[in-house]
Formats: sequence, structure tokens, C-alpha cells
Amino acid sequence: MIDNLNLEKLDQRDPAELARLARGVRELGFLTVSETGLNEQQLKDVFDAYRNFFHLPESEKQTVNMAATGSNRGWGAPKSEQSNPDANPDFKEVFDCGYELPPGDPYSIRNLSVYAPNLWPENPPGFRPTIESYYSTACNVAMRVLRAIAVAVGRDEASFDNAFDTPMALLRGNYYPQRPRWAGEKDFGIAEHTDYGCLTLLATDGTPGLEVKLPDGSWQLVQAGPGQFIINFGEMLELWTSGEVKATLHRVKGGGQERISIPLFFNPSFDTNVAPPRSGETITAGEHLTRRFNETYVHLQKAS
Repeated sequence: MIDNLNLEKLDQRDPAELARLARGVRELGFLTVSETGLNEQQLKDVFDAYRNFFHLPESEKQTVNMAATGSNRGWGAPKSEQSNPDANPDFKEVFDCGYELPPGDPYSIRNLSVYAPNLWPENPPGFRPTIESYYSTACNVAMRVLRAIAVAVGRDEASFDNAFDTPMALLRGNYYPQRPRWAGEKDFGIAEHTDYGCLTLLATDGTPGLEVKLPDGSWQLVQAGPGQFIINFGEMLELWTSGEVKATLHRVKGGGQERISIPLFFNPSFDTNVAPPRSGETITAGEHLTRRFNETYVHLQKAS
């Protein structure tokens, strides 16, 4: 069973809530969280903004097509990602934006694709400020969750803080159309995969679609009600915590309705060493993410 946790209680370090969190991160790698402080109207505005963008004519979306870049900023057309090499490219569309480096930041002279400039469409009106505002708020929520996780697995609550001073935090709008008639057994909105990074904070429009692979090999539908968010963890955090936090396989097959979801992939700064503690190894977060992105985005597969 996937627990729904109260973030206000986690902020207060409530022992019972922390115990439920510890069980969720170690055993299943998925949970839902409520009482985050995000209000219903802000979420509605964000979903409306993405929906209005994805419903634009393709000619307008092409003006911010990430396939023309060497990064993952802007619009990704259907089949622009291949989440699982054993499946066909995903039939969803995406819009990605990320952390904007401030002037003079040391990372700015290194030409790193994970800190590439964002691409913003001219339409729909108000799209950029709506998405940027949500980005900041969602990053704050993700950091609160990560601090609670640190406590739940026996670390100091601020043990992850310094690693996120220049986060490789990527906000995505996912657009899943109705499952196409031509779709076969290897066609998915997003095929079976584990997330690559640290922590994913997912808002959904309420339409079902996300499925999680349980320890017994079965697939369970995961939904979050109004005001709830789905949380899951990536390969990086599993590595960084020596397996104390579990990265779990999940997928979206697609159904009879269109669906929009908004994941924030909350990842640390590029040079953060995410190797297991006391391992003596060095594995930088940026190299891990860059390699995994290059394996997934079709336009980066061709370039790498």
C-alpha cells in the first residue's frame, strides 16, 4: 500500500509520520504527500498553462523544439524520448525548463547542457511567469521532503542542503494524448523505467495512468487526490544513500482520456559526489544525469 503523508507533520518531525516515511522510502519507493501549502488555484493555473500550450498548433510548438538544441529545454515532440530501449519511443509530448544560472556563476562558463538556457514560447499568454512561479514553489516543497527523508534514514536534517545550492532541478509538463489506435505492446506514454535523479515531486490532473511495479511483480495504479502529490525516488538517491532509498520501476500505458502530469525532478548541483558514503568513489551528479539524458532523448542519442 502507498502511504499518504502529511508534510506539515513531517516538517514538525512527528515520530509516527517519520516512521511511515522511512517505510515508504525503503520498501516501495513511492508515496503521496499532502498539506504542502500549495493552493488549489495555483495548481489549476499551472495545469491550464500546460494544457493551453500543448493544444497549440504544432507550428507554434516547433519554435521552441528542443530537438534543435543540444539540451533538454523546451518542447519535446511525440517520440522524442525513449525511456526504455526495449520499447518504442514514448508517444507523449513534454515541455522542459530548468534552473537559470545567475550571472557570474562558476558553472556558466562550463557550457553544461543540464544548465542550458530555457526556451519560452510566445503563447499562451502568461505561460512563462506561471511556470516559473510554480517551479520555485515546487523546489521548496521538494527540499522540505528531502530534509524529512534525511531524518527518516538517520542523517542530519541539513545533510543534503549544501548539495542543492545550484540544483539541476528540471520541471516538466507531460502531455499524454488518448492511447493511439496504432499502439502495440511496445508503445507507451512512457515505458517502464526508474527515474534517473534524486527526488521526483509529481502533480497530476486526476486522470489515472501512472502504474508502479510492486515487489511481487504486479503493477499498481497510483493516483493523488486534490492537493496531493506523488513522490518517488531516482537511481541517484538510491546510490547516494547506499540503497536505503529505493528507486522503483513505473510506467504510463495511456488510456481513453488525455492526461497531463507535472513532475519536478529535483537533483543536486553538477559537481556533487553522489557515490555511496565511505565508498571512496567519486560519481558526480552531473555526469550521471548527462549520461542518462543522452541515452533517453532521441536528439541527444544522435549527437552522443
